[in-house]
Amino acid sequence: MVKIGKIEVGEFPLLLAPMEDVSDPPFRAVCKENGADLMYTEFISAEGLIRDAAKSLQKLDIYDYERPIGIQIFGENIDSMREAASRAEAAQPELIDINYGCPVKKVACKGAGAGILLDIPKMETTTREIVNQVSLPVTVKTRLGWDDKTIKIVEVALRLQDAGVKALTIHGRTREQMYKGTANWAPIRQVKEHPDIEIPIFGNGDIATPQMALEYKNTFGVDGIMIGRASIGYPWIFNEIKHFFKTGTTLPPPGIEERIAVAKKHLDFSIEWKGDKQGILEMRRHYTNYFKGIDHFKPIRMKLVTSESYSELLDILTDIPARINQNAQLSA
Repeated sequence: MVKIGKIEVGEFPLLLAPMEDVSDPPFRAVCKENGADLMYTEFISAEGLIRDAAKSLQKLDIYDYERPIGIQIFGENIDSMREAASRAEAAQPELIDINYGCPVKKVACKGAGAGILLDIPKMETTTREIVNQVSLPVTVKTRLGWDDKTIKIVEVALRLQDAGVKALTIHGRTREQMYKGTANWAPIRQVKEHPDIEIPIFGNGDIATPQMALEYKNTFGVDGIMIGRASIGYPWIFNEIKHFFKTGTTLPPPGIEERIAVAKKHLDFSIEWKGDKQGILEMRRHYTNYFKGIDHFKPIRMKLVTSESYSELLDILTDIPARINQNAQLSA
């Protein structure tokens, strides 16, 4: 059983990655129902949190059905990070996660996110301060390094463990790579195999199928896998991986009716969390992914992303099979 501190997260946990503008409570809800073992909030700005910015405060929303869950924070100022960690702890998650991996310019070039990989001593100091500030387990998500010339992930892992973190997730890319190219898991294996590493090591990057998940589990020896982009519009990926691990067989992909049912549920959660107007608007980014690969779907998508009425959206979703058949006949 893998434990983060005293928190049991399964024999080989599947983690939902914290993704900005994606992994909000409605998205986390459908992922949890489909097999995610541990989830994180979207990353929250320490500066926004300590200044009571509405957007940052709303990201603290967590629900009992999501547990266990971690709140992820980022920032470049140690004092702000320490105070933000206390505020995050007050929201009563199971753990606090520190983002040392975000590669976007506005974050990394200020020394936050992956930017701190250029200052490993500050990373260690910041982490130790947060560990000492809160009573919850503290975890970290990071990358291999700033670029290929600065990959010191084994040293980073040892220093973070010494600072008191209870688990480490490593994305197999450098900051320079952003999300391009292929994730390199070989350094993740080096961390996991180091004789002084005692904390769970989770791998992240490019896992898109159950077969790949099993291959990477066996090849790189990680304690669990974090899944990000493959889950967007496809929360079934978690249970599909678990089924493949257990049986060696693949589950059939969700049919159109199941896709519709989960999209409806996601829409309902979105409206419940943010209200009719904002819930409907923020759901628009998900429809394409829920129905990816469905022929003759484009005209339906246009209706979904322009409708401002909940009842109309339900009618459109309910009528998708008939509309697809109608569109197919028109294009024949």
